[in-house]
Amino acid sequence: MKKETIAINYGYKKDNNRTMNIPIYQTTAYEYESIVSAAKLFALEEEGNIYTRIGNPTTEIFEKRIAKLEGGISAMAVASGMASIFYSIANLVKQGDNVIASTKLYGGTITLLTQTLKSFGVEVKYFDVHKSEELNNLIDNKTKVIIFESIANPSLSVPDFETIVNIADKKGVVTICDNTIATPFGCQPIKLGVDVVVHSASKYIVGNGSAIAGVLVESKKCKTKLKNNEYFSKPDESYHGLVYLDKFKNPFIARAKLALLRDFGAVISPFNSWLLLQGLETLSLRVKQHSKSAKKIAKFLQKQGFKVNYPFLKSDLNYKFAKKYLKYGGGIISFEVDSYEQAKQIVKKLKLFSLVTNIGDSKSIVTHPASTTHQQLTKQELKEAGVPEGLIRLSIGLENVNDLIKDLEKGIH
Repeated sequence: MKKETIAINYGYKKDNNRTMNIPIYQTTAYEYESIVSAAKLFALEEEGNIYTRIGNPTTEIFEKRIAKLEGGISAMAVASGMASIFYSIANLVKQGDNVIASTKLYGGTITLLTQTLKSFGVEVKYFDVHKSEELNNLIDNKTKVIIFESIANPSLSVPDFETIVNIADKKGVVTICDNTIATPFGCQPIKLGVDVVVHSASKYIVGNGSAIAGVLVESKKCKTKLKNNEYFSKPDESYHGLVYLDKFKNPFIARAKLALLRDFGAVISPFNSWLLLQGLETLSLRVKQHSKSAKKIAKFLQKQGFKVNYPFLKSDLNYKFAKKYLKYGGGIISFEVDSYEQAKQIVKKLKLFSLVTNIGDSKSIVTHPASTTHQQLTKQELKEAGVPEGLIRLSIGLENVNDLIKDLEKGIH
């Protein structure tokens, strides 16, 4: 089954009502057949619905569908993209461990790593995705995670998947790739050897800015790396000695749901899961159009003399890896002007581009990352993330591309 078909049909078996649209199971709880049955569900001796904090029929269809699209074996939907990143890391690390992260990450991810996880006693180290060999010297016996983005926000850097995965596999370290900008139609990190994929589903997956959500996807190969992690190899006393590696084919997602989602509770609403399912149905078409328009606008901006970041430009630093690992260049462009003041003036003149801190919408968006999404970073962190004060990020929508170019012409002149 091709991905376009999976996005529309996979994982939904019609009930007696034969509804074409997937039902929204907007409920908190489910009636048990008996006390004995309830006890077996809570003891994980039987499969079934317990409480929407741990599982919901509408959400489960989305999870099956996105896991299949990403080439994974299991998925967990959560309340936001940041929740997906936090859970993916927290599922693996404890006090004294360390995480190695790309310098080219979304600002919120960097803040999570340098501030919040640091307060939990977890160290973060950074590497340059264009110099992935650095990982050999950074990894030690406390390294549990390497995290990076398939297309970085907002620098649009593309990593050398092959080098990163080969080093991580030799060292037994779990790789996590944020595939938000590329989407499963633009990049398949799991097929490239990555262990876990995360998304801010609030972006391209939903496609219209109507829902906050995130998702984690586990690969089949991830299980082999969990044998050295005591969270998975030793008994979980909250489930009377259950060992995740022994009990589940998908131990990473199983523990994320049964322990982390149970305790931290960043649960996606069933209605938002339904919105994500609607978004998946048109994702393949949207990604193609977003990318086509973005490339045309990137070329236009380049002709105006700006330094433009777009991975499918032949002059771009990331072009080699982009052509090797990506099907599409994505719908995001960033370009540099001389100063913050110039950036303010350009943004002020734009009419079709809305000043919003979001991406992946059907409507075009402009953002000044240094003063918004990456504001919490130090000057050095901004430099390493590829976010100068004059950087403007564009999320190209589904409007007519010539109208967008005319709007930009007015803004830059």
